[in-house]
Amino acid sequence: MTTTVPSTMGFPIHAGTKILGIETSCDETAAAVVVGGHQVRSSVVSSQVDIHARFGGVVPEIASRAHVDLLTPVIAEALVEAGLEGIELDAVASTVGPGLVGALLIGVSTAKALALVWDVPFVAVNHLEAHLYAALVEDPSLELPLVVLLVSGGHTMLISMEGHGRYRLLGSTIDDAAGEAFDKVGRYLGLGYPGGPAIDRISMEGDPHAIAFPRAMYNDGLDFSFSGLKTSVINHVRKHPESATADVAASFQEAVVDVLVHKARKAAQQIGAKGLVLGGGVAANSLLRERFLSACVEDGIHGFLPSRAMCTDNAAMVAAAAWWRLGADGPSGLDHGADPNLKLPLLS
Repeated sequence: MTTTVPSTMGFPIHAGTKILGIETSCDETAAAVVVGGHQVRSSVVSSQVDIHARFGGVVPEIASRAHVDLLTPVIAEALVEAGLEGIELDAVASTVGPGLVGALLIGVSTAKALALVWDVPFVAVNHLEAHLYAALVEDPSLELPLVVLLVSGGHTMLISMEGHGRYRLLGSTIDDAAGEAFDKVGRYLGLGYPGGPAIDRISMEGDPHAIAFPRAMYNDGLDFSFSGLKTSVINHVRKHPESATADVAASFQEAVVDVLVHKARKAAQQIGAKGLVLGGGVAANSLLRERFLSACVEDGIHGFLPSRAMCTDNAAMVAAAAWWRLGADGPSGLDHGADPNLKLPLLS
């Protein structure tokens, strides 16, 4: 990795630049210290899954209150694990969007306060861009351009990463995100929240070919649609209540993974990508990871799977993205607010 990033607008960064990242966009309270854009000195995540499980989904007000209680000790733990004092940091970064506005504001306000106290730059980070950097944290040698299949509860996107800060949207969902479909189907099948991990577990006991669920838009471009699949699951269970839950879950998961992998490899072939990468919470799904790597081997393309810890929301990816943003754009203003609908910056 280069020791500096040349820029007429940026800030001098190098392999020793230490950044504290903060992530509070949804229901994970996270802090991490990353050096030089990829050396993870610490990464602490406090999950609120148990708090929200009783409600069947994330409750924004509860999430915000939990961040208030958890963020300070999480940051303290991250600094202790990194063996650093706050004054030794070179910048503080936080996710500013997209996400739950109340939750985002907790992280943003805390990061700004710490930046002021320690007299270091504040860096605003786009949560989607942070997910793109999750793979580069663990393998900084990945060659660009990459196609990133970003699949989470809120997004399903195929992104061409042509360079640092240079992205093109190749395809996205026209309705439900893949993770949203997993959660809704899991809730309908009585598997609890979050639905993704529950479906992943029970699918191992089922027959993925028991039910022929539809693969919407399978051969239609690079966009996705999962709303109809979700409805098909509901209709099937209503008509066939005797169907084994494991078979329904496995067949649903098979349909989702078929479409995701098919379109990801198609996108990589279309742009001549040097690598294909998974990102986002759904990238922790066992079947998706297996099929994804198999497809990459078949196509002779470098496939990379971030660790499961790096797939779900975390602050290490935020600090990594901040390292590049600081070098390219310089510090963010302390008047920078949270934007729950923030879009990924794309090339025209």
